[in-house]
Amino acid sequence: MSRLRFGLIGAGQIAHISAKSIQSHDAADIVAAHDPNAARLAELCEAFEIPAAYDTADALFQDDGVDAVYIAVPNKYHAPLAQAALEAGKHVILDKPFAMNLAEAEGVAAAAAAAGKVFTLGMNMRFREDSQKVKSLVDAGVLGDIYHAKAFWFRRQGIPRIGTWFGNKELAGGGCLLDIGVHLLDLCLHTMGNFEPVSVSGATYTKFGHRGLGEGGWGKSDREGIPFDVDDFATALIKFANGATVSLDVSWACHAEEHNRNNVHLYGSEAGASLYPAKLFRQDPLRTDYDVIDNLAGDTPMPHGDRFHNFINHILGDEPLCCTVDQALTIQRILDAIYESAQTGREVLIQQPVPA
Repeated sequence: MSRLRFGLIGAGQIAHISAKSIQSHDAADIVAAHDPNAARLAELCEAFEIPAAYDTADALFQDDGVDAVYIAVPNKYHAPLAQAALEAGKHVILDKPFAMNLAEAEGVAAAAAAAGKVFTLGMNMRFREDSQKVKSLVDAGVLGDIYHAKAFWFRRQGIPRIGTWFGNKELAGGGCLLDIGVHLLDLCLHTMGNFEPVSVSGATYTKFGHRGLGEGGWGKSDREGIPFDVDDFATALIKFANGATVSLDVSWACHAEEHNRNNVHLYGSEAGASLYPAKLFRQDPLRTDYDVIDNLAGDTPMPHGDRFHNFINHILGDEPLCCTVDQALTIQRILDAIYESAQTGREVLIQQPVPA
């Protein structure tokens, strides 16, 4: 295979951004698209000169001219559509979150294995230059033993359009935790190189969205008066098999000085680091003062900095897949455990999967 032909499922705001990334790759074309909203579908196809517009996802999946599918739809439909695409013989890159729960996610993983096709989640924060630099320093042992990390994304007013599927538990599964929290959680574990959680304590809150407050500017979905019944703030403490811990805090809306703030801070035995911007903190044994190092010179093994380029390059045999199925399943286990802990008020133990 010398080129990869894409079909897009979903024509919302994120699809336009993603289509630009796909078309920026020299070996990729977008040949088909589907969205139940005819106007949005027509707009997407016109903007990116997509030749085939399908009335149903199944019709697109049956198109022999489509090699890979990108799925960006309400969360409820992530797993069913991904599984159907894989069973139809397509490679799949799926927007986060993976699924509504672990059972759904495991069904997708099984379908990918059975079909022998590539499946990945498009965790775009892994590909930022600063993320890659710090990851390379961690892998080189510069930070030593990473025993704690803080991952956070605070929005003061950042709820996606209220009255749409984003704020509805039945359609979205959750709120800020599944929308932006998953990004920082995934980035944190990826950078640490630690995907062995053993327990989770979490809490979620709904303080603004149900009152019609805290809306940001994201989303093209039509307002349908759908009730807001998901979290707009979430927090968790995650413990790992080697004794390390991660604290996660995320909000769509909260009273805060800054409008938007997100980062990952790593605390190691030999040095500390932050990702945005990439900085290293350490005591130089040959000097008395403390070093705060900006403009890090870490490696960037994926200079394209793009999730779609990684997916395409991997299928074409040119690059390792950055976000693996096993890693995505681990993140889903943690998300499920946070919601379970929030509901029960108890710490939740995470059972490690049995090796195949």
